[in-house]
Amino acid sequence: MARKAPPFFVGYMPMPSRLKGFLSLASLLLILAFAGAAWLISTSQSDPGPGAFRFDYGPQTLTGVLELTPEPMLHVTEGTERVPTGQTIMLSSGAKRGLGGRGVPLDGQVVSARGIVLERGTLNMLQVQGRGDALVAVEDAGPPQIAYEDLGRWRLTGEICDGKCLAGAMRPGRGIAHKACANLCIVGGVPPVFVSTQPVAGSEFLMLGGMGMSERPQVMLDMVGEYVTLEGQVEKRGDLLIFTPDYETVVRP
Repeated sequence: MARKAPPFFVGYMPMPSRLKGFLSLASLLLILAFAGAAWLISTSQSDPGPGAFRFDYGPQTLTGVLELTPEPMLHVTEGTERVPTGQTIMLSSGAKRGLGGRGVPLDGQVVSARGIVLERGTLNMLQVQGRGDALVAVEDAGPPQIAYEDLGRWRLTGEICDGKCLAGAMRPGRGIAHKACANLCIVGGVPPVFVSTQPVAGSEFLMLGGMGMSERPQVMLDMVGEYVTLEGQVEKRGDLLIFTPDYETVVRP
């Protein structure tokens, strides 16, 4: 008696009845395996954090003193419900660009700035609109007093990020996976930020000092997105902390 040939599936022919059960079970198990893998991968990722463009706030118009050193910031003298008077907020332009040369003629003056707020906890940034009237001098405005406080030398552990993506332009906007993007932003003039593992004067976010808008030391760019320890001076301008590190003190784990 001749042996019965085993069933063989051909895509353009009807499925052999003896294979239907096996293939149905195999397909179901494969779908469940992919679903389980997707769940495991998603649950193992860290929370990207609450940072975001606050389009729900609408465009904000702020008045304050523009300061470009070490990075563009606005000491708010007339704020809004969302950005109160007395706050110091970092500034950038659209895409991966800092404020650029548009602020140079206005440095140290009282200006009106209009744009969209990015917000992540105590870290705020205003993305100034590209229109010519979005950043203008305010006439007949007296120079307000800005508080400066030297907080001394600190040894801090944390990560260098670009302030825009970290504040909410990207999520999570930090870590080695974000290194290339962060460097493009920083080279483009976006203020860099040091995220400390321990709060300094109540904040874990410190603007990096020691450079101008167009001067980005390679040694700093090499550290972006990495976990490092640095020593340097910390000062407070308005309510914004500025960390000016000595890059020769870097320690990598």
